[in-house]
Amino acid sequence: MFTRDIGIDLGTANTLVCLKGKGIIMREPSVVAYDVRNDTVRAVGTEAKEMIGRTPGSIVAVRPLKNGVIADYDVTAAMLKRFIKLCLKGSPFSRVRVVICVPAGVTEVESRAVQDAVRLAGATDIDIVEEPMAAAVGAGLPVWDATGNMVVDMGGGTTEVAVISLGDIVTAQSIKTAGDDLDEAIINYIRKKYNLLIGERTAEQIKIEIGSALPLETETSVEIKGRNLLDGLPKNIVITSEEVREAMEDPINVIVEAVKTTLEKTPPELSADIIERGITLTGGGALLRGIDQLISRETGMAVNIADNPLDCVVEGTAKRLEPGNGFDNYVFRRGKNYR
Repeated sequence: MFTRDIGIDLGTANTLVCLKGKGIIMREPSVVAYDVRNDTVRAVGTEAKEMIGRTPGSIVAVRPLKNGVIADYDVTAAMLKRFIKLCLKGSPFSRVRVVICVPAGVTEVESRAVQDAVRLAGATDIDIVEEPMAAAVGAGLPVWDATGNMVVDMGGGTTEVAVISLGDIVTAQSIKTAGDDLDEAIINYIRKKYNLLIGERTAEQIKIEIGSALPLETETSVEIKGRNLLDGLPKNIVITSEEVREAMEDPINVIVEAVKTTLEKTPPELSADIIERGITLTGGGALLRGIDQLISRETGMAVNIADNPLDCVVEGTAKRLEPGNGFDNYVFRRGKNYR
């Protein structure tokens, strides 16, 4: 009986899939569009994301994960089933082994929900890995050595901060403040200041185009469209990078505080290693302009952005699929109490 090994980075914003021996084969938004009249899935991934805010009442486009965990079990299972089916298209493999990542702070109930959803999607064997561990491995950190490695994985729903040594997490913090919260902060700021309502996609576009954690050398602006809350009519405004930075200030500060708190809980010998090696940023949030400089300024440590921050978790997951490396001895333990 043939087995196909699949690695999945099940993220709040995006899901990445890799195959053993082939690397990353799929990058899709974690979005599902389904017809409420007969409970059938109409689209997943990019096609479904294009429908957000543009569907009739009979079709709902949703993101089934919230803050890194499953918010809608059935929809998540349907999405995973579609992704796995696409991966195995035309394949003779009858057994499917799935390695999937979860936040470090996941509860036993939440991890069980992930396993059940993956099993419902067609997996016969399931292996769970903590996201910061996979991110550190994918970033190329020497996590199997007796040395301190600090990784900050800034995703869409959670920010994972962890110190890793000898192939296990020494101390970690998982906070539900991440990229989605930056988008929400922009939406709220524009609504309060301009009485203009914009959607999630517009807020994300603003963040990507002109968002920053520190002042830019050349401040810029962008024109956006939305609905005027006073008269209900469409309206255009111009928002500046200074305003976007002000809007995102609070959630960014929460992330920085989580990094500082984790450092305070780190054993002194490992702290010395981190001072020497620096802090590594992964995830989509690492691409926010100036976030590395801000964390460096607040902690007094060097901060490095991984070469491919968006792919670190799934690349670490891919290494879990391969035999003959340190990941063979890794064991996921639900409900770990970190320092």
